Amino acid sequence: MSFIEKINPLQLDILKEIGNIGAGHAATALSAILNRKIDMNVPNVRVVTFDEMMEMAGGAEQVVASIFLRIVGDASGSMFFILSLPVAEYFIQQMTGDETFSIDSTPYTDLALSCLQELGNILSGSYLTSLSDFTQLNLYPSVPSLSIDMVGATISYGLLELSQVSDTAIVIDTVLEKDQLFAESIDGHFFLLPDPESFDIIFSSLGVTTND
Repeated sequence: MSFIEKINPLQLDILKEIGNIGAGHAATALSAILNRKIDMNVPNVRVVTFDEMMEMAGGAEQVVASIFLRIVGDASGSMFFILSLPVAEYFIQQMTGDETFSIDSTPYTDLALSCLQELGNILSGSYLTSLSDFTQLNLYPSVPSLSIDMVGATISYGLLELSQVSDTAIVIDTVLEKDQLFAESIDGHFFLLPDPESFDIIFSSLGVTTND
């Protein structure tokens, strides 16, 4: 059994609470940028295999917008935030004020790419701040790496080293609540992958044992 598969329901509940606080921080930041109320929540936290990660994002050949970064500090790890192309397009339109922007039109402008990069900074920073506050660990994000590519290529690139010791990840489902501008709820997938040595550090700091 890999280190991450030892997570029990109590630990998942703690991660869900951390995720919801992070989502709240992200919603506040996005509301300020978009000048309208944004509500986000985390309905589910679960442990999935890398193959299941790809299926959740639409399958290995599905093209998505993904933001990947490394966590450094007291507990290292990796983070992904994956959005469908229509959702990425929506955010670019809202952040730039250009409703004619199309995700199908390439090459993308520097402004469009910088908007997605900023979105990655907001989301990753919000979740990492929440995790850091809960654990009292010093956790810092690397510069986010933006990719618009097939899910399989994106995830495989980010998991080259981790895949040697594990084949599972923690997924924190993130939903932006629908309102008058959303035809339906917009969801994304936030994947948290602590490095093997970081798992005990994170949960020990929360006062939760990781022993079977």
